[in-house]
Amino acid sequence: MAQQSNSCQYIFSDVQKPDLPLIHGSDVSTVFDGKVLVTAVNRVSFGIEEGKITAIIGESGSGKSTLLKLIYGLLEPSTGEVRYRGWLVPTRKDKLIPGHDAMKLVSQGFDDLNLYAKVWDNVASQLSNTNLELKAKRTQEVLEQLRIDHLAQKRVADLSGGEKQRVSISRALINDPEVLLMDEPFNQVDAAFRDELQQDIQNIVARTGLTVILVSHDPAEVLAMSDYLLVMKAGEIADYGKPKELYSKPNTPYTARLLAKSNILSANKAKVLGIDTGSLISILQEDINIESDDNGSFWIKDIKFRGFYNELIVGNDDLTLHTVQFPKTEIKKNTRIKILVSSYHSFK
Repeated sequence: MAQQSNSCQYIFSDVQKPDLPLIHGSDVSTVFDGKVLVTAVNRVSFGIEEGKITAIIGESGSGKSTLLKLIYGLLEPSTGEVRYRGWLVPTRKDKLIPGHDAMKLVSQGFDDLNLYAKVWDNVASQLSNTNLELKAKRTQEVLEQLRIDHLAQKRVADLSGGEKQRVSISRALINDPEVLLMDEPFNQVDAAFRDELQQDIQNIVARTGLTVILVSHDPAEVLAMSDYLLVMKAGEIADYGKPKELYSKPNTPYTARLLAKSNILSANKAKVLGIDTGSLISILQEDINIESDDNGSFWIKDIKFRGFYNELIVGNDDLTLHTVQFPKTEIKKNTRIKILVSSYHSFK
């Protein structure tokens, strides 16, 4: 991919800072001024690695989408700065049309699509007419990458939500951006087709070196396709790391609940299970096993059908735990059991 111009053409006083990650935020805040001041992002610092997929995940209202807009330059930080390749990211005060030249943003609502034009025209319109042969070739390549070349002559209005999402991504990729930003990209994609779209994006990253930053509230999405997770809570960064590491050894109870719906127990609650620890712990649902025991001090409180597995709610009057039963076996509510914990994680 061709490297785009730096911010000097917009911010004349800017001086490049070397030895930073591709995208670097330092002490970044965003405060919205209304009837009351709302701090959407609160003094966060972060680094985004080049050629990787980084997911920003958190509860609703945690500041995920706001951070994405700060990275792209749609919002001006109230404090701190965001840099791309060491250069300040220009914002609305610096550019007539906001958005970094090296980046493309795919939003949730398909606002950029012409619903009554054909798929081909929606994508091809992003290229100039100076070389029509190259324009046609490049359009065909991108449609094939996103597996929508068979839809080229269909109107966008006649497509499913997932197909429209692929058209939006095609429009974003046709000019070879260095960074693709996606806000809840799989919201309108049927569950059956999400894995396929995620795999296509991973293949494009592997082949081209594209850097992807996506916002999501769904742990299943980000665990499956991301190289790094940036976990947000109440406008702050609660955790950062690789998905497998944060899943099994989260740094905060918030991350443990968000990614794995882990059981969080105090030291006193842990003692009920025979775990002697002086700190808060998390236990993954799959690390809890049960055995029927007529004399057991615990029992099955509830059974929830989850498709190929059951979620069992177990415990006693003082303790409630959630565990996964797979493969499923016949067991009844109120059955007396013994609880066995194979592994747990202690928080510092």
